[in-house]
Amino acid sequence: MKKFVQVLFLLFLGFLLFYLNLPVVSYGFYGIGVIVLVLALFYFFISLGFGIDSTGKKVMIKSRPSKFLLFFIGIILVYLSVIPIITTATIFHASKYQKMIGKVESGDKISEHIAPISMDKIRVVDQKLAYLLGEKIIGSQPALGSQVELGTFSIQKVNDELYWIAPLLHSGFFKWFNNKEGTPGYVMVSATNERDVKLVQTINGKPLKIKYQSNAYFSSEIHRHIYFNGYATTGLADFTFEVDEQGNPFWVIATYDKKIGFSGENTNGILVVDAQTGEIEHYSIADSPVWVDRIQPAEFVENQLNDWGELVNGYWNFSNTDKLQITEGLTLVYGHNNKSYWYTGLTSVGSDESAVGFVLVDTRTKETTFYKQSGATEFAAQSSAEGKVQEKGYKASLPIPYNINGIPTYVMTLKDDGGLVKMYAMVAINDYTIVGVGNSMRETLTSFKSVYNMAGNKINPSNVAAKKSISSVISRIQSDVRNGNSFYYFTVKDYPNIFVGSSQISNEIPVSIVGDSIKVSFDIDNEQVIDVTSFDNLNLKLKE
Repeated sequence: MKKFVQVLFLLFLGFLLFYLNLPVVSYGFYGIGVIVLVLALFYFFISLGFGIDSTGKKVMIKSRPSKFLLFFIGIILVYLSVIPIITTATIFHASKYQKMIGKVESGDKISEHIAPISMDKIRVVDQKLAYLLGEKIIGSQPALGSQVELGTFSIQKVNDELYWIAPLLHSGFFKWFNNKEGTPGYVMVSATNERDVKLVQTINGKPLKIKYQSNAYFSSEIHRHIYFNGYATTGLADFTFEVDEQGNPFWVIATYDKKIGFSGENTNGILVVDAQTGEIEHYSIADSPVWVDRIQPAEFVENQLNDWGELVNGYWNFSNTDKLQITEGLTLVYGHNNKSYWYTGLTSVGSDESAVGFVLVDTRTKETTFYKQSGATEFAAQSSAEGKVQEKGYKASLPIPYNINGIPTYVMTLKDDGGLVKMYAMVAINDYTIVGVGNSMRETLTSFKSVYNMAGNKINPSNVAAKKSISSVISRIQSDVRNGNSFYYFTVKDYPNIFVGSSQISNEIPVSIVGDSIKVSFDIDNEQVIDVTSFDNLNLKLKE
């Protein structure tokens, strides 16, 4: 009877450990081994028979565990220690780790991947600001704010617009217990317009209920729901909340296996889980829905890029010859055809200001392109932008790379201590001393181009091919003073766009009037207002 009770308790303890920890039941994962070891050691101690000797003073072990149990515990210890060292240690498998990222293609110009973008499409809201704006809209509804909290914001494109999206989560056990059908929706914050904040609570007139989530309990907790519905033997990572083009909420989870013993995590597909019904769909990488932006977890890609750069000449490279490391982590950016990429700079080991190149990794396929060109690290760009407004004490957001008229450019916001956007900054990736700041994105672009052109275009000579020159007559001209700087807006005959320039471009602009014949050069641009890069007043030349 005693033996039966021990086994029954052991089974209960085993179920509890599995239910709470959700270990992957597969070779290469530590969790299952640790739980089995805990159960075996527990059974080892309860199977010991203790008694008192004849003197009544000394505790004695009357019965000992079976040799099979001791052998079993030894096997588990070998599984958790010896086998991982042999099959996983970098010293034995350096080449495999270095190749985990796959084939790394060489890119010529980063603008080949990052498409030109209009000013109204530039990301000006980062994750921290999105959270502040999301909390504000929830706080405006007291009944809702006391019941839920915001989940993690993830950036994604919905109907070709960029949004930060986060689910509403239960704020505690009793809030979940009283509202088991789910939380009422999610928050969408436009990444390009901080005034565009939406609390989405209905889809096609039907109320939203996020039943399956990380802050739910028992079978409604998203990981546990997946685990006990056929995926106990599958590695799961990167639980990301995404919505499809109709606004329906889903959890997108990467499935992975291990390629190098107990390490070498490699994504092999995704699970798409309906956040309302719990329905699970398993897709390969190639067959994943097109609305899913990210399949490759940032953590996996970051580790693989570091191994690729660290182990370039094998493990025994203590002189750090040709070693590379990523700079500031990974940033999700969008390029041609709305493709999304993990972006990071690469710097030589020991260097902290200058990047030797930049990497773009397709967030779906993991196709990797390395642009071997010198430039500023993200940190150096932030410091340069903050230095421009050091008297204000603003802090720069994480830089986002863009293709601004063929110029690889970091764009960031400058925020006050309260996290609110006060100004904008652009920094040339190739040279972080070329900085433009302004109170609006248009003003920032004008300032940036002025500084860039004053540098003699020495940083990117190929950009000359993207210029255009016209000769015409001024039909209207007007000055505008912003932030202490004078800008001159003018139109010309037979050209639809508005041009803008300053005295930094040419001293002839301030003295030009309607009817003057001029010749201007400018970057080929789809914007309504175009910055000129050179300005010649032909009338003034004739008078000379």
